[in-house]
Amino acid sequence: MESLPVYLSGDVHLGAVPVETERAYVSWLEHCGHAASRVIINGDLFDFWFEYGSVIPRGHTRVLGALASLVDSGMDVLLMGGNHDWWGGSFLRDEIGVSFSRDPLTFQLQGRKTLLAHGDGLGAGDLSYRVLRFLLRGAPTRFAFRWLHPDVGAWVARRVSQTEGRTGEPIAKQEARARVLEQWAVDRLKEDPELDLVVLGHTHIPVLREVEDGRHYLNAGDWVANQSYAVLSPQEPPQLMDWRDRDRF
Repeated sequence: MESLPVYLSGDVHLGAVPVETERAYVSWLEHCGHAASRVIINGDLFDFWFEYGSVIPRGHTRVLGALASLVDSGMDVLLMGGNHDWWGGSFLRDEIGVSFSRDPLTFQLQGRKTLLAHGDGLGAGDLSYRVLRFLLRGAPTRFAFRWLHPDVGAWVARRVSQTEGRTGEPIAKQEARARVLEQWAVDRLKEDPELDLVVLGHTHIPVLREVEDGRHYLNAGDWVANQSYAVLSPQEPPQLMDWRDRDRF
């Protein structure tokens, strides 16, 4: 139903979080089934995801099943590729049924013109990551990675990822990127007076800021240290929520 809110989360990092967190996220998805009109997952649902021709990463069966159940019920589920799972593809689209995007989107969301992006590579600085991002997403690298045995590919991804064990307060690097992305979002809102909402992720730090009257920057945070999510209702300000307390963040 269009009158129901949109539920939005991101940076769950399945595979790098405890099983209890994954179960909590399944419960959140099941809650969305009767409380939401649409679900948006803004990147890094998985700590690693790469689809080979006939192989997909092991695990997360209940999360994938919950997503498929939402889609089967008629709900639109949008999954934005993040820096850990940008390599999603036909399995997620065709087998699970989600809408999968690798690029930022601008669209109407609950009456708001909204810019949605995961956030990696945006804003000033972080030149070394930008170079690495370009290389990792290039066709030659993807072609070469596809020829690795999946167990080897998963091992490489685990060695590169720095997510596991990051359950405390944000580190200085996260806070610095959070400030850069927030400024980037504020600049987008100032440049486009018709834009009402900028939604980013990536930093794992929940933020809800009213930049101007009725115009907001939103980062839904993560499920590594928080279990935070956002609720977007028609004609109401966005809400940043904590699933552990079922209350505002």
